[in-house]
Amino acid sequence: MQETIEKLLILQDRDRKILRVQQELAHITPERETLRARAASTQSQLDAAKGRVKQFEADRKRLEVDVESKKTQIEKYANQQLQTRKNEEYRALAHEIDGCKADISKIEDQEIGLMEQAEAAQKDVARATQEAAAAKKLVEEQVAQLNQREENLKKELVELQSSRAELASAVDETARSRYERLLKSKGDNVVVGIDHAACGGCHMKLPAQILVLCQGHKELVSCINCGRILYYSRDMALTAAD
Repeated sequence: MQETIEKLLILQDRDRKILRVQQELAHITPERETLRARAASTQSQLDAAKGRVKQFEADRKRLEVDVESKKTQIEKYANQQLQTRKNEEYRALAHEIDGCKADISKIEDQEIGLMEQAEAAQKDVARATQEAAAAKKLVEEQVAQLNQREENLKKELVELQSSRAELASAVDETARSRYERLLKSKGDNVVVGIDHAACGGCHMKLPAQILVLCQGHKELVSCINCGRILYYSRDMALTAAD
């Protein structure tokens, strides 16, 4: 029975390695998505900065159109002044011309403000462009590393699962079935040693009869509390801790 325990311990070690590889593989996809989201975020910031520049340019062109429209009105009023002979109409037209000139002055002030904002936005675009390029390069490198890591882990998993099948087939069928059943409910901690007269899995105290059976190595012994398979070696303490 000691040989069976040894085979089960080797099988359990292989299952732990398989679980470790599976857990590492499970983390790769979220890591990759996080990296890509980081690059997408910097690209979004760049797109937003470019959008602001375009909006400032569109607003500036709209103001230019407004200025031209006011100049056209001034020209129209000036022509009407030349044609009128009534002082009242002349003064009214002059008032309209002054109003258009005042509007042009206000629009030009707005244009200056837009130009300053556009200049600042262009600087933001330049900065965001550098940041997006740097983030893209870094993410591509990190994703490539993750992809390689994933490929290596998949290969390792195939090898582990293949050797696991061989190890499992070498175990007595009854003991293997018992182990596999416990593996589903207890995880990768199925075959456990005795620790100061207690189960190495649930840590509950074991009766003397169970300890004696473990020392005898004549049958597979289970913990009466959790059902795990127990084993004993000379370096383990059979007496309870103080």
